Formats: sequence, structure tokens, C-alpha cells
Amino acid sequence: MQAANEDRLDRARCALEGLSVGDAFGEQFFINPDVVDGLIAERALRDPPWHFTDDTQMALSVFSNLRQHGSIDADALAHSFAHRYDVSRGYGPAMHGMLENLRLGVAWNVAARWLFSGQGSFGNGSAMRVAPVGAYFADDMDAVVEHARRSSEVTHAHPEATAGAVAVAVAAALAWRRRGAGAPPSRAEFLADILPFVPDSEVREKIRHARNLDPQASVRLAVAALGNGTGVSAQDTVPFALWCAGGHLDDFEEALWLTVSGLGDRDTTCAIVGGIVALYTGVEGIPSHWREAREPLPDWPFEEGPR
Repeated sequence: MQAANEDRLDRARCALEGLSVGDAFGEQFFINPDVVDGLIAERALRDPPWHFTDDTQMALSVFSNLRQHGSIDADALAHSFAHRYDVSRGYGPAMHGMLENLRLGVAWNVAARWLFSGQGSFGNGSAMRVAPVGAYFADDMDAVVEHARRSSEVTHAHPEATAGAVAVAVAAALAWRRRGAGAPPSRAEFLADILPFVPDSEVREKIRHARNLDPQASVRLAVAALGNGTGVSAQDTVPFALWCAGGHLDDFEEALWLTVSGLGDRDTTCAIVGGIVALYTGVEGIPSHWREAREPLPDWPFEEGPR
């Protein structure tokens, strides 16, 4: 039993590595729009350290929650999100207020539903941090869906946000399940495999649209059809990120360069793609100099006891 849990944690750690490197990589390209396209075309990397954002900060709490509980414990996860809140990491405006409410003792299921006049947030925040959940439960797809839902609802009460988190977690699980099984699936095959698990939603319909795009479609056409996270919603972030991941499931570097070339919310799209693709390539598939450039992850998610 202990060995099985260690295997699950190893998978979750692999997803976390890919997610955090992707996050820090994408964050480096929030620069002058007059030069960003040229730098991406030249594949010009900025000098380290590459700092990670709230995407990784919240994913660290997710990993810690899995390590301590072997599941998503919503109360403990909400506590960790609030306790580990770091204003310097670039959280969205709504999340600043929600995490402050959690710190003041408001119950997470109340605070989440206060957002946006009671409809809850359909932002991309729960999708950006969920890859370790898909990795941890990858041998049980029903558990992937259930625990992705739990992890999302702590902060995002809207069904579209839940659908986005489920889609990313399922993609992460499928990436791990397909590794070592011969050639990677085509983009269309990969996206088709995700669809049955995603609840009816705009997210699901746009993943279907992503599946049906011409195999030779350019990143510009994909952005026009799917979005690129500019609206910071699950609907305009997750389908594009899955399209990017599915196009280069066996090549971390190519997947990330494709993703960042779509611009938009590039730290988050790259975090999602990095967390998925690393589960297919393994940590060894992440360029070593990229891992070294990303600022070191803190120790607390890997050793801290319950708080």
C-alpha cells in the first residue's frame, strides 16, 4: 500500500515539475508586445532565475494536500491556499479577496459562491493547478474526475471552472497512461479521449472544436477559434492548452514553445501544458537548463505535516 502511494506521489511530483517549469517559462514572455513575437521566434530565453507565479504557488498546496491526505480534502486545501497566499505571485483580483476572506475564517464554500454576484468564478485558476491531481489518481479515472471537481470547488463554484479542471486532470492522467505505449496519440485522438469525461459545458464544446481543427492549423487559427486565456476564463484557456499539449505530447520543449507563441495568459497556458506533457515524457523530458533556471521550489509541500 505504501509503495502504491509513493508511486502516486512520484507521478504528482512529475506533474508539479512540468507545471512549475511551464509557469516560470511562460511568465518570462510577459514583455514588450513590440518585441515578444521576435524573441519567441528566435527562441530567446531570458537569464535565470525564472520566477513562478500563483499557478505554481497553488499547485504546491494541491501536492501537499495529496501527500498528507491521499485525496483532496477541501477544508485542508482551503486552509493551505489561504495560509500560503503570497501577494507577490500575481493572483487575479477576485482571488486576492477570496483568500483574504478565508484567512478571516469565512468557510470556503461560502467565499467561493460570493464571487461575481453569486455565480462563482469561471476563471482558469482551478485548471492551472490541477495536473498533480490527474497524475496522482491516473490509475482510476473516476477518482481523477471526482478529486479534480473537489479541488476546483474550493475556490471556483462555477460549473465551467469545474469542467476546465476536470478536462486538464483527465488530460494529465491520460498522458501518463499512454506513456511507453508506442507512438503518442495524434492531437485529435488525445482530445477525443478527454471528451467523455468532461461535463456538458462550453469548455467541452470548445475541446470538441479543438479536436476537429485541421491537423495543419496554425497557432493563430487555433487562438482565433479557441482563445488563449486573454479572458482568464476556463472556456478560453483550457481548450487551447489541450490543443497545444496534444500536438507535442512527446516533446516538452516543442509543446511549450508552441503554447507561448499563442501569447494570451501565457504563464497559465504553459503551466497547464507543462503539467500534462511532463507526465508523458517524464521529468527527464524537461530540458535540464529550464529546470535549473526556474527558481527552486520551497520545501514545505514535501515535508510539512498537517497545519
